[in-house]
Amino acid sequence: MKYDVIIIGTGLGGLVAGAKLSKEGKKVLLIEQHNKAGGCATTFRRRDFNFEVGLHEMDGLHPRDMKTKIFRDLDVLDKVEFVTIPEFYRFTNGRYNITIPHQVSQAIDTLLEVFPDENDGIRAYFDQIIPVSGKKAGSEQDDTSIGEFLDSIIKNEDLKLVLLGNLGYFGDDPYSLSLRYYSVAQGSYYTGGSSYIKGGSQKLSDHLARYILKHGGKILFNHLVTGLKTSDRRITGVIYKKRRDHDSSFIEAEAEYLIANNSIPGLAELLPEQHGKLLNEQISGMEYGASLLTLYLGFNKAPRDLGNKFYSTCMFDPSVKSQADIKTNNRDNFSRRSFIFVDYSQIDSDLSAPDKGVGGICCIDYPDHWDGLDRKEYLLKKEEAASLFIEKLEKLIPGISSHIDHYETATSLTVRRYTLNPGGAVYGFAQTPGKKVFDPGTILDNLHIASAWGKTGGGFSGAIYGGYLCAYNILRQK
Repeated sequence: MKYDVIIIGTGLGGLVAGAKLSKEGKKVLLIEQHNKAGGCATTFRRRDFNFEVGLHEMDGLHPRDMKTKIFRDLDVLDKVEFVTIPEFYRFTNGRYNITIPHQVSQAIDTLLEVFPDENDGIRAYFDQIIPVSGKKAGSEQDDTSIGEFLDSIIKNEDLKLVLLGNLGYFGDDPYSLSLRYYSVAQGSYYTGGSSYIKGGSQKLSDHLARYILKHGGKILFNHLVTGLKTSDRRITGVIYKKRRDHDSSFIEAEAEYLIANNSIPGLAELLPEQHGKLLNEQISGMEYGASLLTLYLGFNKAPRDLGNKFYSTCMFDPSVKSQADIKTNNRDNFSRRSFIFVDYSQIDSDLSAPDKGVGGICCIDYPDHWDGLDRKEYLLKKEEAASLFIEKLEKLIPGISSHIDHYETATSLTVRRYTLNPGGAVYGFAQTPGKKVFDPGTILDNLHIASAWGKTGGGFSGAIYGGYLCAYNILRQK
């Protein structure tokens, strides 16, 4: 069978690319190794609870947000409901307890009330991350790290930590996170607020999958791409088979263009040796981003009815007293690990019955915390982590532990198993200062990247932009 475009993977980048291309009349095939579409934009059901795999909040969706244009083009706004998040986040570390609003002026006032001696630094921070006419955030200077930037404008270490409350949305170390990248991403939350997909991110993924099918596209679930065929400087087709079926025969399909919605290192393994070597050379020295551990919690009573008033609570351990301590803490014992608790009962999330609730505890994680353990040791360590985080949550919201009906833990190994991302990296390559940008077209003329590993970066917004950009670049070629 021959297709105009074959897409490896049905993460958001692949789905957006497939939806736009199929809408414009291209014959599209998406091949997905999992049994559902979405990648990290999925949910799963346990008893009375629908658990959100990846989305806490999505930045933007204001009129000038590129996602608004994309969603309008693909009928998302007519089929998927978005719920506004009330505030940005609550920060607490045993020394300070501050709630940061989304609105810039209110955020500045809130911070100045607590840190009156840091007026210049607070305003310099927002001048950096908020775009103004004729200026893009982070573009006026050579790229550095957000950590170095904060050190240059602010003296109070706790203020720096407050501003970095949601650092885990972007990376694991402020001193290795690009100021330019951080400014664009964080600035979008402050300029456009944030929202959640009612019913869970699976609603968005399923809509895009249906949209592709409606416009003549094809999606194969439970199939794994095992190789790519090339001729000269072009990909000519893919080789794939049914996953977990050892007797399944290999299938070939031809393609005019290929979009990789999988990891770049994984793509290199699929290419013939000479092209895979060239791709590995281009990405050499680029670091993998961190992974995440998530504790999914189902409550028989909504946390909001137990006294919790916040959607996102960024809980920094008291031992974290400076930016330099953040990276160390990310590898510390779970009893001292900082985390973010998201309480979906604060909004009309539709993830559980109104009198019940769904929550998630999330922290940075790495595969080397778990590699080498046998299954019994692995399960015991997961249970230990869950117990320690529940104990910490109990101190934050007294009485909540007695209302937990269900909990389960996903580690970096879980992420690696479901996404096939090396290291379980949820955001693709680490967004380090001055990170090089590679062009897949220098290796193969008809190869495009639509994933967190591409130049638009990770997160929901990055993946959506990357997928739409791929489709646009293909459509403008004759």
